[in-house]
Amino acid sequence: MVTLMAWLGLLLSNQMEQLMTKEPIALETLGIIKEAAMGAGKEAESEAAWIKQLERSDQPRVVRLNKIYACGQESSILGTMTSAEVIQLSRENPDWQGIIGAEGDVWFEQHINELSEVCKRNGYFGIDQQGNLSLFEGPPDKEKVLKTFFQLDVETMESSLPPDVLLHLHQGIRIQDVDEYNSVLSTFSEFAALPARKVMQQKDE
Repeated sequence: MVTLMAWLGLLLSNQMEQLMTKEPIALETLGIIKEAAMGAGKEAESEAAWIKQLERSDQPRVVRLNKIYACGQESSILGTMTSAEVIQLSRENPDWQGIIGAEGDVWFEQHINELSEVCKRNGYFGIDQQGNLSLFEGPPDKEKVLKTFFQLDVETMESSLPPDVLLHLHQGIRIQDVDEYNSVLSTFSEFAALPARKVMQQKDE
C-alpha cells in the first residue's frame, strides 16, 4: 500500500510538473462525448416542436446565441429575424440547439469543446474556502469563482500527494487550453470526496 501511494504521488507530481511548464497533456475529455450523445432522440422531438411553432407565426423574433464552452460562456444577439430566417439559420447550423423563450425570443445554444476567451486569458484551478475544486478568474486568492466542480478529500490529498502539488493547487494552477483543463480535472477527480464521487459514478452509468 505504501509503495502504491508513493507511486501515485510521483505520477501526479509528474503530471503537475508538465502543466507548470505548459506542456499539454492529452487526456480524454470528461463528459464531452457523453453530453453530446445523451438524449439525442428527445432533442430531435423538442426541435421539431419549436420549429413547428415558428412556422405557425410570421412575427419577427430577437435571436440570441449562447456559446457554452468547456470553461465559460459567451452570449450575443444575432439580430431580429423572421420565422423563415430563423429556420434557415437552424438548418445551416445543425449543431445549435434552439428553443423559444417565454418572451418569444429564440435562443440558440452552441457547445464548444474549447476554453472561452476569459478562461484562456486568466483561468486558474484551485480550492475554494469550502474545499471544492473550483475554476477561478485570476488566482484563487481573488475569490472570483467561475465554476465549482466537486468537494475534495483534502486529508487524502495531503497524505498522498507531494507538498509542492498541493501548494500549486492552493496558489492556483494556470490553464490556457482545453487539454490542460481536462488534465487537471481528471487528476483531481481521483480525490473527490465520497458523496461527490458517488454522484459522478451515477452520471457515468
